[in-house]
Amino acid sequence: QVQLVESGGGLVQAGGSLRLSCAASGIIFSLARMGWYRQAPGKQRELVARITSSSETVYVESSKGRFTISRDNAKNTVYLQMNALKPEDTAVYYCQAYLVSNYYWGQGTQVTVSS
Repeated sequence: QVQLVESGGGLVQAGGSLRLSCAASGIIFSLARMGWYRQAPGKQRELVARITSSSETVYVESSKGRFTISRDNAKNTVYLQMNALKPEDTAVYYCQAYLVSNYYWGQGTQVTVSS
């Protein structure tokens, strides 16, 4: 059974930083493409960043230069370092794993950025 458990969310002031973690189990983590998505109230879930099994990264425009995705295969964990946070970054952040045509999601962690 695949489990993805996110942590690290919280309340932060604009300009602050947070580091999200997603611990994976039940999956060959080193082979999985991992991603961070977010969903704000009333909006669709959107990609924030993703990282391949070979650590190639993709960022959406809104996260470029502020967010960094990384992975530690020894710990089966993917991270999202978020700097210079803005109120518009407020959302529930979800971890996704993609492997062998299957997608898996975590339960999400709330990030709230106050102005």
